Amino acid sequence: MARRGVPRAAALALLLASVTACANDIPEADWSRGLLPDPITTQGDLVQSLWNGAWIAALATGGVVIGLIVWACIFHTKRRAKAELPPQVRYNLPIEMLYTLVPLVMVSVFFFFTARDSRDLEFVSGSPDVKVKVEAFQWSWRFTTTVGGKTLQPVVGQPVSDYTAGPQLVLPVGKKIEFELESPDVIHSFWVPDFLFKRDVIPGVPENNKGRVFEITTLDKPGVYAGRCAELCGVDHSRMLFNVKLVKQAEFDQYIATQAGSAQ
Repeated sequence: MARRGVPRAAALALLLASVTACANDIPEADWSRGLLPDPITTQGDLVQSLWNGAWIAALATGGVVIGLIVWACIFHTKRRAKAELPPQVRYNLPIEMLYTLVPLVMVSVFFFFTARDSRDLEFVSGSPDVKVKVEAFQWSWRFTTTVGGKTLQPVVGQPVSDYTAGPQLVLPVGKKIEFELESPDVIHSFWVPDFLFKRDVIPGVPENNKGRVFEITTLDKPGVYAGRCAELCGVDHSRMLFNVKLVKQAEFDQYIATQAGSAQ
């Protein structure tokens, strides 16, 4: 028995060490955000708030349930020792009302906040500062940017192993960006983790369908952010990478000027 216990103990120690190491690699700020990335859009802040609220509600519910289980175990310890069953009753109206009304209230609260935030996330103003047509194909992306009535030369990518080598979408900070999604072949999914938002790109969806269009407002956080396809779409799905570069308005104006010669 002792010999059998040694490998098990060693494996358990290795597992605990690995978990601890992984936990130490996560910045403390990430825990305050529920392990989500720091959002770079105003809509991301909304998702963050909903995510944190859901975790708080789930932990509170779990705490109450565990507390009731522990209480029942302790309260009935003496009866178990005497092999006595608790009093058996057919009806207990207060308790039945409690476990009917409490879940109803909880589900109603969850539904309210989810519906409210979903409505805000799907809102499209119709007057964006920049429009981007996103065409997902096997296995890369084509970005066509329109700003001030001028359509720039599309940025077309190819499968890559590093997102920094993929097609780059340049956007200004502090602006409303409207995305229109399109796919000519299979279902893809446009995902920038730092947006805290993703949407499937489904072939055959008509132009007047709201599912093709969404809008974000970028925060003042210049940088290069990874993007990828989040829907298994074929052999090179893992290489369907791109990046989004957020820049100050002056740099964005300069970028537009360099693209002026190829504007349509």
